[in-house]
Amino acid sequence: MPGNERRSKSNRLQSKIIVVTGGSSGMGAACARRAASEGATVLIGARDEERGEATAAEIVREGGKALFVPTDVTVEEEVAHLVDVAVKEFGGLHGAFNNAGGGNSQGALGDIDASFWDSVIALNLTSVFYSLKHEIPAIVASGGGSIVNNASVVGVVGDPGAPAYAAAKHGVVGLTRSTALDAARSGVRVNALVTGLVNTPLWRSFVDGNPEAAQALLDKQPTARAADEAEIAAFAAFLLSDESPFITGAALAIDGALTAGY
Repeated sequence: MPGNERRSKSNRLQSKIIVVTGGSSGMGAACARRAASEGATVLIGARDEERGEATAAEIVREGGKALFVPTDVTVEEEVAHLVDVAVKEFGGLHGAFNNAGGGNSQGALGDIDASFWDSVIALNLTSVFYSLKHEIPAIVASGGGSIVNNASVVGVVGDPGAPAYAAAKHGVVGLTRSTALDAARSGVRVNALVTGLVNTPLWRSFVDGNPEAAQALLDKQPTARAADEAEIAAFAAFLLSDESPFITGAALAIDGALTAGY
């Protein structure tokens, strides 16, 4: 019946336990809210405790299930703890949106030092390694599921002035594909999102502080706009659900055709 179909779609993540790293704001928070609205229990792992607690509280006020767990994804023990909380407090783990990361203008390769390089790689790539390392066994033990890594368009094209960030995000795509092959017969799917301009708080602050530079980026965008956070969250929720069982090992563009012209 039509009513049952609508109810099924709105609850496609029902009873699933999902970890979202970098979930205190932006795309991570949007994905956490979307997953909870579709019935999932969401564990938000991030360093920003104030925003993380606020996002979890917002989800609970709206009738969802969420818990904030302070997590620095560059520290393996803290990532392991986040997964352990999911298993011990809620009984398992069925999915993850590995979204933690960030990048700044860095300059040409010769202008950056090793400590800056290491920090960018740690936040954007090593964190995903730690996440996958601990999430996959928990998901296998829970009967299988799905992992989505946020790789960015800079995971498939170069970015002048951001060599460390581009290297890290290219690494996320390679790590996603290799891990998907290893996990394919264990019931765990692993995909990467190739996200372009997204209307996050970070983007809005960039627009406010650098309007001309922001307009230059929008001028290069075929759709002439940034994506809404909810658009990213909807696609991530689809990949986390059982409605995408044959999608794994993919780097999926959700970028308004930005990379189509490269």
